[in-house]
Amino acid sequence: MSQDPNAPRWFEQEPALLQAEPRTQPAKKDLWVRCPGCDQILFRAALAEVMGVCHHCGHHHRWDSLARLHALCDEGSFVRHDQYVAPVDALAFSDGRAYAERLRSTQRAQGELDAYVAGSATLHGVEVEIGTFNFRFMGGSMGSVVGELITRQFERAAAKKRPAIVISASGGARMQEGILSLMQMAKTCAALGRLRDEAKMPYISVLTDPTTGGVAASFAMLGDIIVAEPHALVGFAGPRVIRETIRQELPEGFQTSEYLLEHGMVDLIVPRAELKDTLARLCRHLTPRA
Repeated sequence: MSQDPNAPRWFEQEPALLQAEPRTQPAKKDLWVRCPGCDQILFRAALAEVMGVCHHCGHHHRWDSLARLHALCDEGSFVRHDQYVAPVDALAFSDGRAYAERLRSTQRAQGELDAYVAGSATLHGVEVEIGTFNFRFMGGSMGSVVGELITRQFERAAAKKRPAIVISASGGARMQEGILSLMQMAKTCAALGRLRDEAKMPYISVLTDPTTGGVAASFAMLGDIIVAEPHALVGFAGPRVIRETIRQELPEGFQTSEYLLEHGMVDLIVPRAELKDTLARLCRHLTPRA
């Protein structure tokens, strides 16, 4: 039985919404933001100019994925891959609102098909395969598409003999995709294993606020070097859930990047302004010389 050549493929699609409806601009009410670190009212545009870091207290605000890549990668070097890999509602899931409808509205608002952006780039001349989560897309949750994009990123890094960098900002596995989402934990880790064992290439994991759930329980905590931004929330379950489950008070600073550094689960805490220099230096040191 021949396949209709005009029928959309299960994964790769190029929907009209991305051409007709680019990422929406903030509404007027979003021009100002209150800093959770010092309670100051900040002008959003001015905050963007300093990489989303409060100039009063140094709090690292959650940052737009494309702005992050623009700041990290050498100018004009980023080449995006797999932009039109699209999710489907395989389970016909509904939690008061149909997953398919939730996807469409989020895609229109973000101008993206899913919660991960990946590509090839250079950092101070060092060739890398790099990708970052978009937390604004359903909390950066990892479904089949996110897992596929990260797997492909690791596979490209192995084929091209380049370091891989993943910048995580996620609430974990996407519940609307059920077991298909949980499968991505094993899938991405298997691809990461091939990158290390067969290609002998390094992987650097960057943890930003928040990195939780199935993402933290898989590739995010498996970096050859694990770098975190200051005061990022990192853990499997959130502190409120843990506190209510064990009915005990948690240590001060529990699940922050500083707490993890003190307990040996993070290698470096790097302020956002220093991240590009640090990543480029690490890639140079870790990449095998020919």
